[in-house]
Amino acid sequence: MPKKILVISGSPVKNGNTATLVNWFAKGIRAKGAKIEIINAAFLKYKANGCISCRQCQKTDKYECVINDDAQPVLAKMNEAEVIVMATPLYFYGPSAQLKLVMDRMFSLFKWDNKNDTMTTRLTGKTFVLIASAYENIGLKDLERPFAITADYAGMKFKSLLVPNAGESGEVKKIPGIQAKAIAFGQKLG
Repeated sequence: MPKKILVISGSPVKNGNTATLVNWFAKGIRAKGAKIEIINAAFLKYKANGCISCRQCQKTDKYECVINDDAQPVLAKMNEAEVIVMATPLYFYGPSAQLKLVMDRMFSLFKWDNKNDTMTTRLTGKTFVLIASAYENIGLKDLERPFAITADYAGMKFKSLLVPNAGESGEVKKIPGIQAKAIAFGQKLG
């Protein structure tokens, strides 16, 4: 049975560095016969800007957000995927706001029992991946940290492909060997 891989891209630029890296990564995944779906978070329609802390998700046994908008099915797909990939450009030492909206809504994929000091999630055992690029060689390790912490907290394996000095939108194509590296990265996860 082919592996299910979900990619959530957070760049509003359709042919920029993030989209290019995701396409190369997907080529590597497909070469291994894995099933991949790519969703661009920048073009989802939201009713809420991130998690609104209503905590309604904690009052049900389902691991889902109760806000009925385009993020809801994306979160449901995270529960089903074996590999969850988040791709983003570095924006002010963090992920794009478009990707952060989805990340904040991941709160609904966890269940906390504060009285017993326990947490459960269907994300445990999955692989969480970050693909990120930056204009210059600064800030990518800081960007990576919250993704790595999230993976550790949820009991997921963590992998990343960080591309410094990617330049302006679309210029990542000029970096020698980066296409082969992104394809190989995809092949390893497929």
